[in-house]
Amino acid sequence: MTTGLIPGGQPPDPRPTGSLPHQRREPVGHAAQHVENRSRSSVITARAAASFEPVGRSVASARSFVRDTLQGWGFADIVDDAVVLTSELVTNAVVHAGTSADLLCLRSDEGVRIEVADRYPEREIPLQGAAINMGSPDREGGRGLQLCAALAGRWGVEYTPTHKTVWFQLDLPARVVGTRAAGPALPADLLPLADGRVRVAVIQIDRTGHITAWSEDAEELFGYPAEQVTGKPLTDLAAWPHTPGTSTGIAEALQLSRWEGSYGIRAASGRVTPVYASHLRVRDTGGEPSTVCLLVRDHERAVLQTPLRVPASDTSTTSEGQGTDPFEVFIGYPAPDDLDGLLQRTVERARDMLDGDSAFLLLATDDETELEVRASTGLPSARQRFARVPVEAGPGRYGSARMPAVHDDLTAVPGAVPLLNGTGMRSIVTVPLKVEGRLTGSLGVAAEAPGRYSNEEALRLQFAADRIALAVESARLGELERLRRGSLNFLVEASDLLAGTLDRDQTLALMAQMTVPTLATWCAVYTIAHQASEPYLSYVLHEDEELIDGIKSLLSKVPPPDPVPTPGARVWTAPGEVAHQAALRSSMRSLGLSGGPTRQVTPGIGPTLATASAVGGETVVLPLVARNRVIGMLTLGKPTDEHFRQEILELAEDLSRRAALALDNARLYSERTAISQALQRSLLPPELPVIAGVEVEVIYRAAGEGNEVGGDFYDVFPIRDGAYGFAIGDVCGTGPNAAAVTGLARHALRLLAREGLSGPAVLERLNSAILDEGARSRFLTLLYGEMRPQEDGSAELKVVCAGHPLPLRLRQDGSVEPAAEPQPLLGVIEDLELYQQTVTLDPGDVLLCVTDGVTERREGARMLGDDGLADVLTTCTGLTAGAVAARIMRAVERFASDAPSDDMAILAMRVPGLHKD
Repeated sequence: MTTGLIPGGQPPDPRPTGSLPHQRREPVGHAAQHVENRSRSSVITARAAASFEPVGRSVASARSFVRDTLQGWGFADIVDDAVVLTSELVTNAVVHAGTSADLLCLRSDEGVRIEVADRYPEREIPLQGAAINMGSPDREGGRGLQLCAALAGRWGVEYTPTHKTVWFQLDLPARVVGTRAAGPALPADLLPLADGRVRVAVIQIDRTGHITAWSEDAEELFGYPAEQVTGKPLTDLAAWPHTPGTSTGIAEALQLSRWEGSYGIRAASGRVTPVYASHLRVRDTGGEPSTVCLLVRDHERAVLQTPLRVPASDTSTTSEGQGTDPFEVFIGYPAPDDLDGLLQRTVERARDMLDGDSAFLLLATDDETELEVRASTGLPSARQRFARVPVEAGPGRYGSARMPAVHDDLTAVPGAVPLLNGTGMRSIVTVPLKVEGRLTGSLGVAAEAPGRYSNEEALRLQFAADRIALAVESARLGELERLRRGSLNFLVEASDLLAGTLDRDQTLALMAQMTVPTLATWCAVYTIAHQASEPYLSYVLHEDEELIDGIKSLLSKVPPPDPVPTPGARVWTAPGEVAHQAALRSSMRSLGLSGGPTRQVTPGIGPTLATASAVGGETVVLPLVARNRVIGMLTLGKPTDEHFRQEILELAEDLSRRAALALDNARLYSERTAISQALQRSLLPPELPVIAGVEVEVIYRAAGEGNEVGGDFYDVFPIRDGAYGFAIGDVCGTGPNAAAVTGLARHALRLLAREGLSGPAVLERLNSAILDEGARSRFLTLLYGEMRPQEDGSAELKVVCAGHPLPLRLRQDGSVEPAAEPQPLLGVIEDLELYQQTVTLDPGDVLLCVTDGVTERREGARMLGDDGLADVLTTCTGLTAGAVAARIMRAVERFASDAPSDDMAILAMRVPGLHKD
């Protein structure tokens, strides 16, 4: 039963009191008359209802419920007013009255009616026409009905024995049937500026982010024909910030059902064209999703931008009785959840609020000495992004970003705002962003006309800046935290990759691949071989492989940067200047302005302009310092008009320190390996002699990674009168000391053998020479022999085996037997008495000599041994010496899965016999 109705009169104070309120009732007929005045005659086309518990968080839930409901019904024009009123009424119910609240939304063809009912019906019902003071608008309670009176077309209060219901109705604005949004008629001089013909690029992107459709206007705006970009990812063309630790990007925007905003498209000329885009996610009849992108030049955004409705009131309260979040009022709902989106929304709202032509927002560094450009609209944002300007640009309040400032005409004060140089902006207002008295940023709005702004606009902009400063700082700190976490992960991964290689060329490649595109668009690594040598361009990488050769050619014409050991990044302007000059000369030649005959644009101008654009942005140099010496420089670059942010430069500096040490380690390892390999080659014969009637084959495998000199050696050399000496030995250990004994043994063998000494005499004198080395001496096992081919096709061998694995003889019938007896090894005792044994190799016989790396090949507890080697040799009947050596080596390698731990040498000699015609 309706006991009271207030369609437009003064509302009662809804707060409960300690005593029972006095009830004043109207005549039933009078009340019924007001009931009929409610707008329930229109047809209800939809309804939505929800109940909320008497807790503070219910207010926010109610706001979300109403916002989602009305947006789903297409009532975006009245959402803000409905949310404000609902917030107040639900706050009165669940906070002040302390009861649950029932919320009902009714949609009709005229608008929407919202009812909020609580379970605290004992209220005084004012008589119609009674003049009741509504109280101060600043008091904590009683503002809900004030707002209803201010915002709603109709409103009222209904009482029952158990409930009190406050309702309000918001009517839809009158507009042409079928329109979604409409604005007033404006004079021609107030209309937004556009080119003679507004071009709207239509691009369709598939679910993987690749371009599937490219309109003629897109070709005209960006210079790419459809066939050139179809199938490429849009991220290759979109100039969107990508930094470690942040996830914001065009790829995420393409996944949203609807998105509007600004970014840049890298045109065919290499320059970034600022655009305003509207994205719509659709699906075809087969269910395949794609995104349709409409793009216009950024200054023509009025063609696409959805009109933003300014909230009608800022006086609503939350569940705690506080004002509606002023940040949300200025930024709009929902607020972007990332820093870049938040800053971009801020500059767009600031520009629209002051009816400016451009706006920008700068964030302060930690030491508050510089400001970094982070967002702009109406300006060449790509050119300005991450550029830095000092906080104190000059004396007085107008030169400091810590105070609000208004410039009536920038042409009267050239250079007062360097950020706007060459942009055509004349008047500007700037205000600081401060949190707890600390400067965190600066917000500015500019216009092309002079004298547009006064102190009144500065106050309005400062008020907005104060509203968003804390949210911006919170988002910035969140981004820094994500960036630092991403940077730590990046450096850990980089350290692992750099530590995983000791190859110089691979280290250079890893350095470049880790910086591009994560830290820079392109990079070049210069190396310095010696203290007095000039820097040498060793590696160049660009995210577009087609530009690498052009950058190499350009940098080869530029003197390298000075190898200054001072830590940190320093700006290097030479590449950009040379690129600009080269592009200018190419353009003039193509237009016939260089004095020669006029001709059409040559094919070479494209790469020249592309290269100039690629290196035309900011370029920085970081020294590569290792062991207190500059061993090179890491050069990082951005494309035309782009700058590095400070966090990226700090990350690059950390990376350069790790990369320098890795590069120097690779250099030292390469030098050591080269020395070891050269020494190893010097300990082995340069080539084997050709012996008539005898096949000789040697296979040598050094263990390790090539940076240790092995102790195994072999030699085959002519002695005299058709006789040849052969030897195979193994010095105990590896390294320089073992190499010294190896060199002594090989060269002494040749010298002594050619003196006409017998085999035992040669080894006895070699033993004395080894012992003379004293502490540097090493044990040596050696198999030495002299071979003399015979006229009957056989070969006579005289062999001495001093502690070495015994040579094996393979006969034609497949039998294998030792070809010598063991004797003492060398380098142990002084009075060594050795003897030689004579062996005759018949035609088809093979003599196999190996080092202990072959016989001691292990797989767990198993070892190949002499018997295993003999078993393999029995399968080599009828094979050439080369085939025998290869089969033995394969068998040894297959015996165990691990890499060999000892050097291996195999010497095979075979007597093929006489050939008859």
